[in-house]
Amino acid sequence: MTGDRYPTTSEVASAASALTESHPGLCGLRTVGRSREGRPLLLLSVGHGRRNVLVVAGAHANEAGVGGATVLRLADRVAHDRRLREAADAAWHFLLCVDPDGAHRNETELVLSPTVGDHFRHLFRPHSSEQPEWLVLDDPLREVLPETRCLVGLIDELRPVLQCSLHGIDVGGVHLLLTDDLPGLSGRLGKSAAELDIPLELGSADAFYWADSGPGVYLMPPPGEPEGWDAVPSDAEHSTWAYARRYGGVTAIIEAPMWGCERSADISPAPDADRALRAAGAALRRDTSRVARELEAARPFLPGDGGPLLRAVEETIAVGPRLAEDWDPAVRSSDAAPLPPMTTARLTSVQVYAQRLPLRAAAMLRRLRPTPELDGLVADWSAAFEAAFDVRWIPVADQSEQQARTAIAAFESLRT
Repeated sequence: MTGDRYPTTSEVASAASALTESHPGLCGLRTVGRSREGRPLLLLSVGHGRRNVLVVAGAHANEAGVGGATVLRLADRVAHDRRLREAADAAWHFLLCVDPDGAHRNETELVLSPTVGDHFRHLFRPHSSEQPEWLVLDDPLREVLPETRCLVGLIDELRPVLQCSLHGIDVGGVHLLLTDDLPGLSGRLGKSAAELDIPLELGSADAFYWADSGPGVYLMPPPGEPEGWDAVPSDAEHSTWAYARRYGGVTAIIEAPMWGCERSADISPAPDADRALRAAGAALRRDTSRVARELEAARPFLPGDGGPLLRAVEETIAVGPRLAEDWDPAVRSSDAAPLPPMTTARLTSVQVYAQRLPLRAAAMLRRLRPTPELDGLVADWSAAFEAAFDVRWIPVADQSEQQARTAIAAFESLRT
């Protein structure tokens, strides 16, 4: 890999093989399963200690790039630092990409320092039932995903003291979700982010109702307590994140942004939040309806059943209006749980959701059925998304360095 771009899954596999060849006896690379389409699920192991760390990349297809870059950086660091292996009695295991099929669909074109438009034109984000970290869903597909079975099998085999799931967001800041608290980790997260000039995410909509353990670190709620929006329930209790708990392991979901947004770190009260939430809700309903109309016009021309792209488009369109009901005062139920205090950071995260969802749907529909109308729509909405949040590109090296540092900090924060 050269330049400021994400590595492909094949580049990650080649680099992992080269690391193994350069450190015989210390590193190993093996196939631990196959994807739905027959691609190998590869595990790189470094070290031979009794305490296992499992690092999972590529759980979301549109985030596999940063995960792959982080895996290579972190594996190389572990291979060259005895303190992370022998001194800690640890072995590190890296699942190079848990959804290589989805990653392949998202790798249509990789460009140096992409624009927001570049990112969305080639985006693929699978239907939630086709994402391998979830264990329970009404759709039976979830229970038979070979990628999920592979990941669960690795947790059963390794019984990791720590599982790190590498994720990324398009716009926002650095943050961390934990299944159990690791005291002191927030300080190290913030210090690293400041050194790399990446903002913290201090109001993540993915963790709106989660307690925090310090700036940028969110703790998974106990079973039965609200986790997030009703429209997009994460059901973290029934995930491979929580599955590691049966062996006493902690899971850290490490998020790094592609583009930083300074408002994501602003904890001042949001001015006129009620009006802003109403505007965001109205825009989300309007724009998802626009994509829904484009989809109906395109249906007669779609190949076969449309496959994974169509399923993803349909789910995203359906979620939009329901999501607005979770926070838009114009349509929100009077008996809904109260929203947390609306800081600028929290409001920004909601506004990002409101623009991102219909843009994702339009972008994936454009890949299914390219038309001048959809080309223009994706270009216009991408430009509006970029301008609305005054974003700046975070170099890939800094994204992956932040994730690697966070994984090491989480490991060193474990109670021994």
